[in-house]
Amino acid sequence: MAINSQKLGYILHNFVTSTADIQGAAVVTTDGLPLASSLPGEMDEERVSAMSAAMLSLGERIGSELARGDIDRIYVEGKEGFSVLTSCGEEAVFLVLASKAAKQGVLMLEIKRTLAELKPMLI
Repeated sequence: MAINSQKLGYILHNFVTSTADIQGAAVVTTDGLPLASSLPGEMDEERVSAMSAAMLSLGERIGSELARGDIDRIYVEGKEGFSVLTSCGEEAVFLVLASKAAKQGVLMLEIKRTLAELKPMLI
């Protein structure tokens, strides 16, 4: 089954526009290639994709080396907001960018719901 980038893009666009305080989202391959994104205009999709895949890979290695088991997500908090990386199936990574005002519980719930929509499309 071929991956439909247009449908992935539609799901991401809906997620970004309908979830409070979400600024962007992307689905990338574990090799760092973009599949679909809905990112702020000033962000380079190729660079974001490569960094996201590298960050998840490094996080998985750290989890393994520190005997933490499989990681669920990588969470980066900065002065301007949050970045959340999570695995989206065996061969993809889901990146979410949220503002500082985002409520973390709501954010994690919406990420979980969106992952349920994305994963079947990547099998």
